[in-house]
Amino acid sequence: MIAADVVAALAAVSDPLDAVHLQRFFKTGPGEYGEGDVFVGVRVPATRKVVKSFAELPLDEVDVLLDSEVHEHRLAGLLILNAQFAAASKPRNFDVEKQERVVDRYLGAIGRRRVNNWDLVDSSAENILGPWLFDRRRDLLFSFARSADLWERRIALLTTFHFIKQGDASTTFELAELLLPDRADLIQKALGWMLREVGKKVDGALLLSYLEQHASAMGRTALSYATEHLDPETRRALRAS
Repeated sequence: MIAADVVAALAAVSDPLDAVHLQRFFKTGPGEYGEGDVFVGVRVPATRKVVKSFAELPLDEVDVLLDSEVHEHRLAGLLILNAQFAAASKPRNFDVEKQERVVDRYLGAIGRRRVNNWDLVDSSAENILGPWLFDRRRDLLFSFARSADLWERRIALLTTFHFIKQGDASTTFELAELLLPDRADLIQKALGWMLREVGKKVDGALLLSYLEQHASAMGRTALSYATEHLDPETRRALRAS
């Protein structure tokens, strides 16, 4: 089982017309956030179906996928890392050494700028770094939040989605303090999304208290996302701050 087998399986379900659509959707033009990214035209559900057959792909071969110029190859590599981390986390097969190997490969890919579009971040950060860091020091996320790299900042926020689902909003709020002035659209959306999820999954009153203190300093996009599920009167009042 090698990376070339995954590439061939993805090619078999690719569509050139979808490739054109995906390159536009993921903003691959000059000066856009996905500038230069290459698509072969495989939709996410089809990619997920393909990788089910390659869940045990050796990590060196996963790196081959992650270093591909093709977006869908990188997504496949990340989904395989997800699957391997999840398998190593099951009570019957718990393997912290395997978890660490997966995390090392993931961090390596981040360092090589291979986790470099919003869907790649969103499909991996909470599934790998989230459970890995939940009971560990989270300093790495604050380093990412201070990074000049857009994707590292988004990784920091999206990792906390796992914490939120476990009822822990602390790191989300701490990162929000750092990223509140960040006006990059994909950070604004991620910040507002994570804050909204705090209100839905942890404590609505906690979110409201935070917004009452910080709404006036938030970007309009982040505030819009964060208040999306509040009642209309409260939403209007906060957005008028």
